[in-house]
Amino acid sequence: MADWDLLFVDARIATMRAGGDAYGLIEQGALAIRDEKIAWVGPADRLPKRFAEETRTLNGRCITPALIDCHTHLVFGGDRGDEFEQRLGGTSYAEIAAAGGGILSTVRATREAGLDTLYDSALRRLRTLAATGVATVEIKSGYGLDVANELKMLAVARNLGRSSGLTIRTSLLAAHAVPAEFDGRSDQYIDMICGKLLPEVVEHELADAVDAYCETFAFSAPQIAKLFRRARELGLPARLHADQLGDGGGAELAAHFGALSADHLEYASETGIRAMAEAGTVAVLLPGAFVTLGETQLPPVDLMRSTGVPIAVATDLNPGTSPLASLPVAMALAARVFGLTPEECLAGATREAARVLGLDDRGVLEAGKRADIAIWDFEHPRDLAYWLGDKPLRTLLIGGAEFDLS
Repeated sequence: MADWDLLFVDARIATMRAGGDAYGLIEQGALAIRDEKIAWVGPADRLPKRFAEETRTLNGRCITPALIDCHTHLVFGGDRGDEFEQRLGGTSYAEIAAAGGGILSTVRATREAGLDTLYDSALRRLRTLAATGVATVEIKSGYGLDVANELKMLAVARNLGRSSGLTIRTSLLAAHAVPAEFDGRSDQYIDMICGKLLPEVVEHELADAVDAYCETFAFSAPQIAKLFRRARELGLPARLHADQLGDGGGAELAAHFGALSADHLEYASETGIRAMAEAGTVAVLLPGAFVTLGETQLPPVDLMRSTGVPIAVATDLNPGTSPLASLPVAMALAARVFGLTPEECLAGATREAARVLGLDDRGVLEAGKRADIAIWDFEHPRDLAYWLGDKPLRTLLIGGAEFDLS
């Protein structure tokens, strides 16, 4: 009987282990897989003399952890290409939202869409992400904004996890916008989420976290605090869309509740970033939305670095503000627009993204971790942030099995 199921040799391996050489890089490396996990990884000249069922020579190609997209709105109905044109013509996102567009236009389309329609369109987008090296995806609700349709969105996301071969984590984002039927009654809407929707989500195990949108035209810090207290009572961790369009104290609020992440953060204050560092809350940077909205206020990356706030990078795939379905392109944008190093970009799409999702079994290539592995048609991991629009993925393995990219 073979000691290993599969062995890769003659590879440059970016383990993404923290604290050592850049990228945790192993030149002339080897990596062995057994029973869906990494069994051995290291320099080939230290490889134990064991038998592998199959050995593949990679001729110097690069291996990294499979990518993790830790912030998407992948399930939705319709699209918002018309709003893209409006924004290019000078109309602001807030003005579009006030006229009934924005999130609420997607809410209408999502409510009208059936389960099969939502599933089929989301599966296409999910497979597009997989083709860029992604094996784990977080999917938010937030386009239903009532009990039935929020549950519908989360059910579709769970079904994608069961059928697609990828790992799907879900977040309840009912506090995304105030639906039309609660116009002027946002407090009552929060009460509905806390009293009715959240308990149903927990009962049916449809969400892994609770998210919310903290902005002046969305929900206030006190409203979100009420939601997060209820989520904590029910055993769900918090995440937060914070300080994207103005400093609303979102970073501090996320830190106060020990949130897994605070996302966007263009206007986060120094106080908020320092609070996140103390709480261990990850900053998720979303350059797709920054570029699509034509923003100019950069997130405080240097302060994040100096205070030790972990930085993740994600697509924010959504129909309105980030129609981006490539995590490597998000990484390339994060390097060019936010000034992240290529190593920070890759760590942000692997090791730190796993931290956001509370997954300690992936994101780093080391023995005992899940064998979610990407093999690339280049020789150095910096190329993931260097190329724009290339398709360098050669092979994606999920749990040690090759994923069908056709």
